[in-house]
Amino acid sequence: MTFDQSVYEYLKTVPKGKVVTYGMIARAIGRPRASRQVGNALHRNPTPVVVPCHRVVNREGRLAPAFAFGGMDVQASLLRAEGVEVLDGYVDLGKYLWEGN
Repeated sequence: MTFDQSVYEYLKTVPKGKVVTYGMIARAIGRPRASRQVGNALHRNPTPVVVPCHRVVNREGRLAPAFAFGGMDVQASLLRAEGVEVLDGYVDLGKYLWEGN
């Protein structure tokens, strides 16, 4: 399995209404120092509806400033549609962080 495929498979396990960070994904797939590579893989996501890359935020809960599929406003809208509160471009990690897998 390629690095990108590993990222996509992990992200498919994140439930609606929850978020994960780039670093969490990197650690989960066994590449703990590859957070930036995770972001690059998400930018190349060929199936954004199947692989919910909108559920990924930075370690502070900040949305992606250049969300690959329409910008930060689109990411915020997708998260809000799943019940995630977004305030000033941030998600409360204490409330919405998924720590499964």
